[in-house]
Amino acid sequence: MIQLRGIHKSYWMGTNRLHVLRGIDLDIAPGEFVAIMGASGSGKSTLMNVLGLLDNYDEGEYRFDGELYRDLSETRSARIRSERIGFVFQSFHLIPFKTALSNVALPLYYRKVPRRERLGLAAEYLARVGLADRATHLPRELSGGQQQRVAIARALISRPRILLADEPTGALDSQTSREIMAVLQDVQSEGVAVVIVTHEHAIASMTDRVIHLVDGEIASDRRQQRRPALDVPIPGLESTPSRIAAAS
Repeated sequence: MIQLRGIHKSYWMGTNRLHVLRGIDLDIAPGEFVAIMGASGSGKSTLMNVLGLLDNYDEGEYRFDGELYRDLSETRSARIRSERIGFVFQSFHLIPFKTALSNVALPLYYRKVPRRERLGLAAEYLARVGLADRATHLPRELSGGQQQRVAIARALISRPRILLADEPTGALDSQTSREIMAVLQDVQSEGVAVVIVTHEHAIASMTDRVIHLVDGEIASDRRQQRRPALDVPIPGLESTPSRIAAAS
């Protein structure tokens, strides 16, 4: 699905060049669940930005289903993102004065989907992440885990081919983190590729593949037998995992 070949990316600070990505070669297949790990400054976020067409690259090739993406205009990038790529962030990015239902429906509003249809689909996706009974709640009335599941439903409503999640559990407690990862495992099992950035080895153990970046290069890329999210022990967690739909 996605092929990166020889990707380089630099940023300029005055006359100083910061070479962030250094010849990245990476393939991501449909339905893969991939974790990207690395120290601060290793290039994780820059790689995610390139994958998500939030930033152009300097050298190399980025192909999506064989189509070359290079030097795209913001209009073209935005259209591709709306059709093919979903995003989940650590800080949720929900609109505070809109209900959970309206937040999930928002991408379809920008695609001019009729109101009744988009709200119906939003209700379906909220139910999918276990929040059918929270549809009329504002973000401030939801827990962190519930807000993140609203964000996941919003990312999925456009039916993307790939979901990019930047530290999706970074602001959550251990119990809720496992429940969010269980949701993402369900997403991946339906054929959507999921790529997450994480610092936590326990979180990475719940994916099919772990890529380590060091100084803008892939130091290792290993496949593994992923662990069911709700069965993974996380240091400091003593409570018994609850079901996803019952997450607080």
